[in-house]
Parts: sequence; structure tokens; C-alpha cells
Amino acid sequence: MRSLSIALLAALGAGCAHGLSTDASSPRTPAPDYYGTTEPFAANAVYFVVTDRFVNGDPSNDQREQGGPDPTLRTFDRPTPGAETHGGNIGYLGGDFRGLLDNADYIADMGFGAVWLTPIVDNPDQAFTGGDPIGSDAFFKDRGKTGYHGYWGVNFFELDEHLPSAGLDFAGLAAGLDRHGLQTVLDIVANHGSPSFTMPVDQPKYGEIYDADGSLLADHQNLTPEDLDPDGNPLHAFFHDEPDLAQLSNLDDTNPAVLDYFVRAYSQWIEHGADAFRIDTIRHVPHPFWKAFSDRIRAEHPDFFMFGESFDHEAANIAPHTWPENGGVSVLDFPLKAALQEVFGSTGAGYEELADALYLIDGPYTNPYELMTFYDNHDMPRMDASDAGFIDAHNWLFTARGIPVIYYGSEIGFMRSAGEHEGNRNYFGQERVDAAVGNPIRENLKRIALVRAASPALQRGLQLNLVLDGDRAAFYRVHQRDGEHQIALVLLNKGDAAAAFEVRDYLQAGPWQAAIGGGTVQVAPGGSLSATVPAHGVEVYLLDAPVIRTDLQAELARLMAGARRGD
Repeated sequence: MRSLSIALLAALGAGCAHGLSTDASSPRTPAPDYYGTTEPFAANAVYFVVTDRFVNGDPSNDQREQGGPDPTLRTFDRPTPGAETHGGNIGYLGGDFRGLLDNADYIADMGFGAVWLTPIVDNPDQAFTGGDPIGSDAFFKDRGKTGYHGYWGVNFFELDEHLPSAGLDFAGLAAGLDRHGLQTVLDIVANHGSPSFTMPVDQPKYGEIYDADGSLLADHQNLTPEDLDPDGNPLHAFFHDEPDLAQLSNLDDTNPAVLDYFVRAYSQWIEHGADAFRIDTIRHVPHPFWKAFSDRIRAEHPDFFMFGESFDHEAANIAPHTWPENGGVSVLDFPLKAALQEVFGSTGAGYEELADALYLIDGPYTNPYELMTFYDNHDMPRMDASDAGFIDAHNWLFTARGIPVIYYGSEIGFMRSAGEHEGNRNYFGQERVDAAVGNPIRENLKRIALVRAASPALQRGLQLNLVLDGDRAAFYRVHQRDGEHQIALVLLNKGDAAAAFEVRDYLQAGPWQAAIGGGTVQVAPGGSLSATVPAHGVEVYLLDAPVIRTDLQAELARLMAGARRGD
């Protein structure tokens, strides 16, 4: 097997004397802070489930007769065209709170600290008869779909009846996950309700919104947005009179009653155990709404963590959501996602493709270290990658800046490359959960995720890149704050052969512990660290010591000064 040798040397020569001195400050001078984020939620990696598609732990709540005998209205098990090949389905398939809680150990065992689950609120009880059919040229194809995904809310105070079991409501689920060391991330929606027009005949609940006491607050009445009368009809006052997404109701963010409704509803779920929010379609509601919403939520729950979905690959377009004046909501890192698919998917681009998307200094985000990093999810085709590609992607996500999110089933390469109606959201099931243990993707994910779970530097540290080139990457993560200090040196190899690294740049003397391979490398002042990383492998060396090397201090000070917007 050929060996790839990389020398990571300073531009003016290795081990220049000015960079090798010990602490430049006196013993009485407080050590400077070096960190990417102080956000507590950054300690977690997140496992994302479409709850209905994870595991059916309680068949008694399947509601298999819901919608009645008419096949156009029934809600359970609605295969899409071509399902005999790819298994796509737009009906409910039985996943529930019991199936999720029964497998909490499976999730926690992989090194995750949080579970993000799709919306839990009540959705319509029939399949949608309006809209455009699957197989048409329309961008949104909702005819025949059900609310199995949870995003078609009609009563945002009430649980969807497919999810709880006797003795297990949402509060019970959140408490149960907490006992397994897992926080609960709740997916929320505020820009739309359910599909609301184009039905041949108006259907129950569609286009309707109910209050906590069950009273009807709003009804689209199967009218097009242009035919609504928000000023004259109280049941239309919740809606804009212009369309937004497909046939979904377009909720009026300028109406104080709408803001109040969602603050009340989502505050209820925090009180029942939600630890964080993922905000759906955040860009479809103007910033003033989210500023008011986040202020009111955090007034009662200080520093409550939220991140939004703004499906846009331009950082300049999604970064304003993170600004304090717009609500201070983090976002899913779509620009980095695009690069990750290029690097770890079938294209096989080099690590250099990731550099520009990191925004480690002078970037547009309030804090890039709080972005949610991912390579795919339920709203796009799953990543088209080999087993090695998934392993390499996880080695990056769990060591580089950001909070990693993994979509259910990715730990075994489930339905790779499949789109929404062609298997992306297929049912996973208990048999696959049980069979996943031992899968090489899962076992490698678990190995690096557990390293991150134990390392403050990987969770919250500044990132200092040494090399991002071809199949090889090397960078430091450094965390020094409140008496806690750790330097991590990350070496990544996504090539098919072992790679030899020799690191000198900014390398501080001391005992470096190999988190993956075990053992200690004692680095002398002015010395180097040599390591061979196996094909599609990773090594993380940890030095639990304050930063005393002066050139490293200077570079970290530069990164600290520009890491966060406004610094």
C-alpha cells in the first residue's frame, strides 16, 4: 500500500525559534480565552428522525382505518408510483413515540446527545385531494399525501394521534430521552398550516387552525388566497391573501394574534420537555416576526437554542437569521452541505472544496461554530456515497466546526441517493435498527462521535486549518476558557491508501494522547508529530494543557478576533 507523506511546515521554515517560546505572559496574567462558541447545546450531536418513519413501537395507535373506506382519503400506507422498486410512501406507516423511546439506547450508544423529531402537532385526518399529483411537472406534488410528516398542523396545542401511547405523551417521551442522556429538539412551523385550497370538495381540518380549547380560530374554506377577505371575515384574519408554498395556508406574520398563538403553543411544548427548536421554512417569515418570537420565548426560557431551515446555498442569504437584531437563531448550514456532498459523495472532490464554506474568520454569520452541519435530510435526495464516503463524511462532521446532524438511517447508508417520493423517507423499522450494530458505517460513526462527546475542543473549540487538500485534511481545534483547556489535532484521510502525516506548524510541546489509536506521543520543543492514518480513517491527538506556544497564541488571537460577527 503506497504511503502519502505530507509535511506541514511553516512558510519560513519548520520550528522557527520565535514560535517555540513558552508562555509569553507572566504567571499573574490570566490566560487568554480561545473558543469557537460557549453555547451549551454545541456539546451535542443530533440524530434526526421523521418520527412516523423510524420505528412502530405501538401498533394500537396506527389509525389504520382513518379516512374511511374511500382509497383516495385513507391515511395509512399510501405507496407512491414505483414503490415496488423504491418503497416510497406518502401515508402514515406507524412510527411513534414508543418506537423512538424504545430505541433511545441505540441512538445514545452511537454518541448522540440530542434527537430532533419532526412536528408532533395534530394534522388532518384524510389524504389531501387537491394540489398536483406525484409524477407531474409541478415543483410541489401534494395530491394524495397525508400529514405523516407533521408539517401540516391544524391544532398546534394538540398531539397527532398517531404518536402517543397509553402512558406516553410528549412529556413522557422527553423525560424518557433525558434519562438516556438525550435532549429533545422539536421541529416547529409558523409560516403555514395545512393545504388549504384546490380540493374538489372542502375536506375536514384542511385550511383550519384550532386554539388550545379546541375552538376554531381560522378557516381558509377551500378558497384561493386571492378570494380571502382577511379584513371582513374573522376566520380569514390569520392568513395572507397571497399564496406562498404550494396550496399551504400562508399565515399572516403581521397579525399579532398569529404571533401570540405560536408563542403560546410552542411555550407549552417547552414546558412539556422540548430542549431546543428547529424552525421550518424560516425564510418564509420576515425577520421582525422571529425577533419578536425569540424574544418572548427567551424571556421565559433564557438562552433557549433554536436553529432554522433556510433552504439556500448562499451564506449571505441565510446568515441574517443568525443576527441578534433578527432573533439570533442559528441555521442549518446549507452552503457547507453542498460542499460536503461534492467531497464525500460520488463526485469525490478534494478537501479544499470545503475551505470557503467554513467562514472561520470575518464571515457573515453571528457565529459559524453554532451552525448545524449536515450532508442531507428529508427535503432532498439522500447523499449518493459509498460506505467509505459516509465514513469519511462522519469523520469530518464530528471533528470540524459546527454541530453535526445525522439523518436517520445514514448510519447504514439507508436509501442512499433516494429522493422524497422515491425512498428518502422510507420506514426504517426495528429489524434494521437491530441489524445496524456492526455495520461499518455505524461503528466508525460511533467511534468518532464518542471522541467528540468527550472533547471540549471538538465541541466548542476554534478551528485552525493546516491543510485541506485532496484526500487529506489536518487542523487544530482549541478550547481554552474558565480553567478548561484542550488542544486537538485532527488528521483525516479519505483516500484509499494509508497517509503519513508529519506536523510541525504551531505544534506545542507536550504529551499528545491518540484518541483513536491509543497511546501517547511526547513532542519535544521544536519537534514534530508523525502519524500514519489508515485509508478512510481519522486520528485525533489531544493535549490537555494551556496554550503556551507564542505563534499558536498569535494565530488563535487572530481567529478569535474575527470568528464571530461584530468581534
